[in-house]
Amino acid sequence: MDKNAILDRARDYMTKETDEGFKSEVAALVEAGNTKELEDRFYRDLEFGTGGLRGLIGGGYNRMNSYVVRRATQGMCDYINATVASKKLSACVAYDSRHFSAQFALDSALIFAANGIKAYLFTSLRPTPELSYAIRMLGADTGVVVTASHNPPAYNGYKAYWNDGAQVITPHDEGIIERVNAVTSIKYISKEEALASGMLVMIDKEIDDPYILMVKSRLFRPDLIKAMAGQVKVVYTPLHGTGAMHFERVMGELGLSVVTVPEQRAPDGDFPTVSYPNPEEAAALKMALDLGAKVQADVVMATDPDADRLGIAVPDGSGGFTLITGNQLGALHADYILHSLQELGRMPRRPAIIKSIVTTGLQCRIAAAYGAECHDCLTGFKWIADTMRRFERDGLDFVYATEESYGYLVEDEVRDKDGISAAAMTAEMTLYWRSKGKSLLERLDEIFIEHGYHEERGFSKYFEGPTGMDVMRGIMDSYRAKQPSSIGGIAVESIRDIKTGKKWKAASPQDAVAVELPTSDVIQWYLVDGTMVTVRPSGTEPKIKYYVLARTDVGSGGLAAARTASAAKVDAILADVKKVVG
Repeated sequence: MDKNAILDRARDYMTKETDEGFKSEVAALVEAGNTKELEDRFYRDLEFGTGGLRGLIGGGYNRMNSYVVRRATQGMCDYINATVASKKLSACVAYDSRHFSAQFALDSALIFAANGIKAYLFTSLRPTPELSYAIRMLGADTGVVVTASHNPPAYNGYKAYWNDGAQVITPHDEGIIERVNAVTSIKYISKEEALASGMLVMIDKEIDDPYILMVKSRLFRPDLIKAMAGQVKVVYTPLHGTGAMHFERVMGELGLSVVTVPEQRAPDGDFPTVSYPNPEEAAALKMALDLGAKVQADVVMATDPDADRLGIAVPDGSGGFTLITGNQLGALHADYILHSLQELGRMPRRPAIIKSIVTTGLQCRIAAAYGAECHDCLTGFKWIADTMRRFERDGLDFVYATEESYGYLVEDEVRDKDGISAAAMTAEMTLYWRSKGKSLLERLDEIFIEHGYHEERGFSKYFEGPTGMDVMRGIMDSYRAKQPSSIGGIAVESIRDIKTGKKWKAASPQDAVAVELPTSDVIQWYLVDGTMVTVRPSGTEPKIKYYVLARTDVGSGGLAAARTASAAKVDAILADVKKVVG
């Protein structure tokens, strides 16, 4: 796009933006002749993708700002009003602690109201899972949560939900995107007018209280928690996000002692004590781990800014802590939930768990050991929710869902990952295995000995700027043009390309069979030793992601030898991957 076209788009944006701060940012760039920065802000529109919006905060069409949020909400309203007929429509809106989240949430609620869709808006920040719960509880037709999850402070985002409390998928995602792209005018009313007309309703404890009761109701052994609560100390950090209110309340009502990291308890969109508020990152948990060592905590827990993800660490027996990966905590959860259902005589007729295609295969081995089914779906909890809908249709009994990126779901009242309920289940699980004389690490080792040592690691490469998407497309195209015959020195046995919908043996590509998954830009290589390697461009960030899932039998050399062998295997595979992306 040439300089004049960029300037034209910048001037057009300034006529539409209602927020003076965002407008003045762009005006200053135009005045200074900063064409490089203007190009980044205007070379494209921030894409309303299949999950909504996510991007840097700032003025411009390729940024998160008031105009972009209002346009997206107007498109949602146009789609809902054209699609859902013969009823009074409503929407739920929530937001997290990020900069401008409250403003963007109010903007969204008032646009819903102006379009005849009654808006339920939380009075203050709330976790993402509670938004999903509220949609289902109130019987709303749609919902929005303003959050950029675990992204750095410069980002914000906007996730769109449907009437079952799940993020939108086909056909609604495509329909909304089409309407957003077609928006030419935006309806808006004042907060005062919306409240007076009853089209805006503020909500808080009427959703909070039943949500908290629901979280506690999913636990198996409340009596055990009461009896042993004094023996376990939990250190927790909400990483300056939304989690403290509900986490502390749930744990307190269960009788558990919680020490919250004081410097990270208050919501703060600057996330001043961390560079990246992601519980997957060891650096983000440093203050919690230091406090855990000081008070001799039995478990350290962290939720991300919108409290849908949970990370934990447990004592390693030598005064330090071991970080439990998302795959490992998911395995511990699945094992504990299925074990509890079996032990308490509550196993349903057809129990089933759900995992994403890049989540450890250990989940399926655990499920099989308890007589449960294990179902794969595409990456993202919207696909887990879609599989839950299929379970309801086909008579399967949902018991648990997980994905490797620290997302867990232990209840079916919510249709998105839930860090609060996962934390409560983790606390009970810690107490249960302690009552049996075991730590979580010891139980995890028992699982590995039974099912093989599983090591899962990933690698991501960012491609920012106007050419980033083209670079990622080029990488995926090159793989499809010439598939690797080996990765990390291990031969490729078969290939699954979910974009083309085919799977085939490397030795006989002419005999490809169909893949029963929705289309997605994902390639998976199954190696001869059982290792699986996956590559996919991220759906929410400008990066390409690789996942390596390796399994090694625990033989006569024991668990230590299996760990060493798996680590060497994964190291070699990732070295090959890095040669491709540079």
